[in-house]
Amino acid sequence: MSDRLDLRGRRLSAVPSEVWEARGLRSLALGRNPLGTIPAAIGELVELTALYLDETRLEELSDAVGRLAALRVLDVAHNRLAALPDGIARLAALEVLYLGDNRFAALPEPVRALRALMYLGVAENAIERLPEWIGELGALVELRLQGNALTALPEEIGRLRALRELHLRGNRIAALPETIGDLRELRRLDLRDNGIAALPDALAELPALDRLDLRWNGFLDPPAVVERLRARGCVVWL
Repeated sequence: MSDRLDLRGRRLSAVPSEVWEARGLRSLALGRNPLGTIPAAIGELVELTALYLDETRLEELSDAVGRLAALRVLDVAHNRLAALPDGIARLAALEVLYLGDNRFAALPEPVRALRALMYLGVAENAIERLPEWIGELGALVELRLQGNALTALPEEIGRLRALRELHLRGNRIAALPETIGDLRELRRLDLRDNGIAALPDALAELPALDRLDLRWNGFLDPPAVVERLRARGCVVWL
């Protein structure tokens, strides 16, 4: 068997037993199958660097996933998850985490320990606030939070100094913190469909920003920041 196994879209209701015997697997894709659950045997596949469990009707994730110390990519999007097991915090090598389209009411606490994380997708959940510890995920390059119920961003968002893309479309954000100006690597900022009526001056000081989407907000007149950004070449949709 190859070190990559793709069983996506096979209408499987259970994982074939031979999968658990393939201890050399590095990539396992089980997405788009009505599995409902993943047994604890997943924790025996310790060579895995990528695990795709999207659209598998999961309501909970086995804590055994936390034994996959080499894992760099974990996709559990499009499921029915409302929490993550504590074992996720042990995935010190994890760089990409897909949590979109689940039932999270808050950013799961085990994510806090994932200091190697570069991509975090938590779109289309029911998250009302970001924890202050979001600023501890200093390796983040892309953060996707569109389609939640956020009303504000914590000041600690400014500690994400490596962040290049921040996606916040379809929330209830009324204002941005001044610390947004600390995101010196930010290139794309999507604020569509919120309740923003004013922008902090610090936004105009972001040297790398080249795409800013402000459509469907509460601006009566174009903010002065917009003209300053456009003058230096940033594309702004308003």
